[in-house]
Amino acid sequence: MNKNILLWCCLTGALLTGVIACKNYLEVKPQGQIDQSAAANDPATAQNLVIGVYNTMWEGGMHGFSYVGMTNIASDDADKGSNADDGKANYGALDNLTMDGTVGNLNDVWSGFYLGISRANQALAALQGGSLDETLKNQLMGEVRFLRAYFYFDLVRFFGGVPKIDKVLTPVEASSATYQTKAGSDTIYQFIISDLEFALANLAMKGDAATAVGRATKGAAAGLLAKVMLYRQNWQRAYSLSDSIINQSLGSYGLLDNYEDIWRTTGANGIESIFEVQTGVNSACNAAIASYSECQGPRAGGKFGWADLGFGFGTPSQSLLDEYEANDKRTAATIIFITSTGTFLWDGFRLPSQDSVQNNRYNYKAYHSKSKEPFCGDRSRLPKNLRILRFGEIRLIHAEAALATGRDALDDLNALRSRAGLAPLTSADRHAIWHERRVELAMEHDRYFDLIRENELEPGLAAAAFTKHGKTFSDRNKVFPIPKPQIDLSQGKLLQNTGY
Repeated sequence: MNKNILLWCCLTGALLTGVIACKNYLEVKPQGQIDQSAAANDPATAQNLVIGVYNTMWEGGMHGFSYVGMTNIASDDADKGSNADDGKANYGALDNLTMDGTVGNLNDVWSGFYLGISRANQALAALQGGSLDETLKNQLMGEVRFLRAYFYFDLVRFFGGVPKIDKVLTPVEASSATYQTKAGSDTIYQFIISDLEFALANLAMKGDAATAVGRATKGAAAGLLAKVMLYRQNWQRAYSLSDSIINQSLGSYGLLDNYEDIWRTTGANGIESIFEVQTGVNSACNAAIASYSECQGPRAGGKFGWADLGFGFGTPSQSLLDEYEANDKRTAATIIFITSTGTFLWDGFRLPSQDSVQNNRYNYKAYHSKSKEPFCGDRSRLPKNLRILRFGEIRLIHAEAALATGRDALDDLNALRSRAGLAPLTSADRHAIWHERRVELAMEHDRYFDLIRENELEPGLAAAAFTKHGKTFSDRNKVFPIPKPQIDLSQGKLLQNTGY
């Protein structure tokens, strides 16, 4: 294979067997085994090809251990965890914001998201033309373009400007400067917006017969587009899009009564769900995000003496703990506290006392019960859906956009505070909204990006937050370094980000 094609993650690579919500999808053939030429004419083949793009999201590089490192651990929400030397060169560098392009996690995440993009491009190319019903074809293309937009949204937040790959490339094109140099972040955002506008116009609403559980919907497109507009400071559009979801014009959404249920199987794809990565149990026992729960699971230490639950990474920080108000129900739902007498988890599993556990705090939102929830026997493939976008965040987007456009933000904030068992606010400014955002969405992989976005509005805010966390933040940390293997594969056409 031409080495330059590797830069875009093997453009014709096969896809692992996957699952999208329903058991019917558990054994979908790898994408490389699907007759892509038939997708434009055969509805079943077209559906399987699109499901193959969804399945990319639980492969290790995109949302696995490295993703945890580049989101929670790199932020002030979490520390590296485990013991001091474990993962020091990579996860320790992310934790301390001292990473450079040689940190392997960067290449894992880059490759994972570009793999998703290449498969999306393949699916779009295959769906063009043919005899498929036009409504079905546009629905399927809307789903794929939603996914491609999501992939690029995370890439541009991680790395800033990145190469824009908008089609299946020939080997000659893959080697050219056109596709091996960075497009500016504004260009990438416009591409994201274009994909989401198409998705919004063509997707069905949640609950419609045309939309299987777990698939992208009109509400998901509106929600992600509202989030993009928040980042672009297009406050009016962010408000109108989030308002359409809150007012139920794009489907039935709301807050789940019990906050802690959001991350359990009982809350998967429920009323609060806008979009989440689907997982499940299949014959290959691989239909889940590799090591996602395991890497964050409580780890044995000290006296040991018990079968631990994972690697102990991504431990909630003191900075995060200090952010919670007294009696906020979200604290106990977000953080597993290791006590001197032992800790019982929601399913009855007992963690031993502090003398036998490596760290004092763990991410409760990442916990998946092997006794009370689906489990295929492989703890590295615990089938926990990853919540990408939920109604609680839509209320926060709505609140921030409302404040910026001279509207009332209190209803949104107080709805969340009521569920958390807190007294209502009587007034709100930007900092009140940002505080609520941090505790509502803690350990949900957005905090690092939130700090960068908020820093654009209040320069110095990110540095102050990291200083409180005991870390040093500089301008270069507004984006991550471009992975060195990608620069090498491009033969220097792909330039490193400033400061790295």
